[in-house]
Amino acid sequence: MSRWIGTANQGYSPYAIEELRRLLDGVKVTQLAAGETFLFDSERTADDVAAAVAADKPIFLRHLQPVDRTVEIKGNADDLQELSETIRRSRLLFEDKKVAIHVRRSNKTAFPYSASDTKAVLDAVLEELDAEPVVQNPDLIIAIYAAASELYVGFGRPEDMLSDWPGGAIRFQREEGQISRAKFKLLEAEREFGLDYSKFRNAVDIGAAPGGWTSLLLERGLRVTAIDPGEMHPSLAGHPALTYLKRNASEVKFKPGSFDLLVCDMSWSPMQMCRLVLDLEETLAPHATAIITIKLMHKKPLQTIREVKERFSTAFIIKRAKQLFHNREEITLYLEKKQ
Repeated sequence: MSRWIGTANQGYSPYAIEELRRLLDGVKVTQLAAGETFLFDSERTADDVAAAVAADKPIFLRHLQPVDRTVEIKGNADDLQELSETIRRSRLLFEDKKVAIHVRRSNKTAFPYSASDTKAVLDAVLEELDAEPVVQNPDLIIAIYAAASELYVGFGRPEDMLSDWPGGAIRFQREEGQISRAKFKLLEAEREFGLDYSKFRNAVDIGAAPGGWTSLLLERGLRVTAIDPGEMHPSLAGHPALTYLKRNASEVKFKPGSFDLLVCDMSWSPMQMCRLVLDLEETLAPHATAIITIKLMHKKPLQTIREVKERFSTAFIIKRAKQLFHNREEITLYLEKKQ
């Protein structure tokens, strides 16, 4: 038996739960935050659950936290004291390791301390235990979820929790002059899928306006062909590595093998998106990469995803499908063109 907290994007926890039930037998679920966070028990051991999730890579499950300890919330200083003692009792786990403290709070929790105050206290405890408190690149994470009346505490590696960010909520700093927040989706895809955009040479950005994704690829040193009947941001005008075609993507033709990367973030129906990308398949070099946002425009997202995968599988290897933190009513596909 093992106990876990699962987290999905707001409104998508039912689909994350469905994925887990298909993956693991005997899952019992209790909602913690409606539509987003839930507690579940599995008949499998913690190692078995982590291995099954790592092998299957669910689409909607954003974060996974083991529950190794629980602390009753009293609503006073005793809560922090008991939490500190819980960490001290597990000192052998943390000695000589880089350890991150992740704290999340339910809106209805009676826990009186903020995430930052709790982290400050526990960082001091870690130093007592000869551990190194860190924010990035930890060896181990102490994850704490403050529910209504209990603190759920878990210890695990970032890869077993699916993210090294609290709750899988990846936060990028908005830059001065940034064209749009859509850039964060492409940044998160690079991180989630283990990509390095600077390794590519020639990219095509379908539905590029106003240019959030195009700007990131230009920053990485790629030559970019941006296609959109809409206007691109003035800051991109005259960029020497940018070719801007003010047209619909269905109207343009390129030589076979022109691009080794295709990206697309458009508010089209999933089936229209499939047809558009497949029509441009010959434009891509063998083994080219495609990063595509698929809108989930009705109440059957799992069916939509199956149909999209079936269509794309005629020309592409489906490397991953994932609802990123910066996705909303959509998922992101990572594809590799077949030879």
